[in-house]
Amino acid sequence: MITGSKELIRDINSRLVLETIINHGPISRASIASTLGLTKATISTIVNDLIEKHLVEEIGSDDTSLGRKPILLNFCANSGHILSIDLGVEYIYVLSSDLHATNCSLKQYPNEYDADTIIDGLKNIITQTIEALEKTIFGVVEICIGIHGVVHENQATFTPYYAYENLPFSKILEEHFKIPVLLENEANLSIISEKAFCYNSSDIIGISVHSGLGIGIIIDDKLYTGYNGNAGEFGHSIVVVGGRPCPCGNKGCLEQYASERAILNDYASKVGLTSIDIDFFIQRYLEKEPAAVDMIGQFIRYMSVGINNLLNTFNPEVIVINSVFTMNLPDVIPKIQASLSNRMSNHCILVPSGLQDSSILLGGVCVCIKHFLGIHSLSLKTE
Repeated sequence: MITGSKELIRDINSRLVLETIINHGPISRASIASTLGLTKATISTIVNDLIEKHLVEEIGSDDTSLGRKPILLNFCANSGHILSIDLGVEYIYVLSSDLHATNCSLKQYPNEYDADTIIDGLKNIITQTIEALEKTIFGVVEICIGIHGVVHENQATFTPYYAYENLPFSKILEEHFKIPVLLENEANLSIISEKAFCYNSSDIIGISVHSGLGIGIIIDDKLYTGYNGNAGEFGHSIVVVGGRPCPCGNKGCLEQYASERAILNDYASKVGLTSIDIDFFIQRYLEKEPAAVDMIGQFIRYMSVGINNLLNTFNPEVIVINSVFTMNLPDVIPKIQASLSNRMSNHCILVPSGLQDSSILLGGVCVCIKHFLGIHSLSLKTE
């Protein structure tokens, strides 16, 4: 039973009502009261307040044959905008959306910025994006930036593949745009969106395989980031004692053998090329070229080792793999599953990403929605 001041209880009830409308709307006042176990009078008071704040609107009557038709309530998704930025190593992606992760627009920019120019570059990109948006009641409510590295207390503290450590992204951008700016690790954003849109599990891990290799961890419906944001640096698990040097300072880290960067570089070395792109590699694998087949075999072996360790450490219900290899090669995940000898693998589902390339950006949208509205639970659908 919740106890406390009337103001605290009212705030908690308001959050629960708003969550219910966002996640289950259109919905009637009576249905909200039944779902939450609150009185109809309490629901009416809260709903009237949410309508006055332009967060909820009445959209018509429910189609029922029993008695008076109840008025349906819906979340005012178009009352504001969110900007979500994936600050990748080679490209910067910017997604604008409404407050319900719909009406999205995506832009891509080459990342040609170093530590001295990246913040001004983001200023220009964000300005262009905002100027192209339609006017709304709230305007742009929040901005989220996905960092390919460690984030702690809204600061990028370790970025092994670009020199953006400890740059004052949020401070300068917030002062410039007068909009809250949130930073989060890209793997964390990916699993937040996978949970909100695709896999509603309380204990779920997402493996993001890009330039590096990280995981997002949700335990009991809460994102776990560890003492100083370093939880989930899965790619820096040592799998080869005295192996390849890693930017983190260790040798033999998993991402030196199983990241996209590592697989493509190793393949290029095998076939005598200086560099290759992913499309070239995938095509060679589909043609069953021995070197390409060997490299996917390497990916499967090292991922199997890493996933066995995750099963022992976290005992998740679901593990989501987000990788260009699993996106393009549907036989890879079954081969990883078949390679797992851990007895706990029988109780864990291994699945491909449901959002793929958009998972980081949609995760940023989810983070902003929750932060702006003060809600905890979010269940969304892809358009």
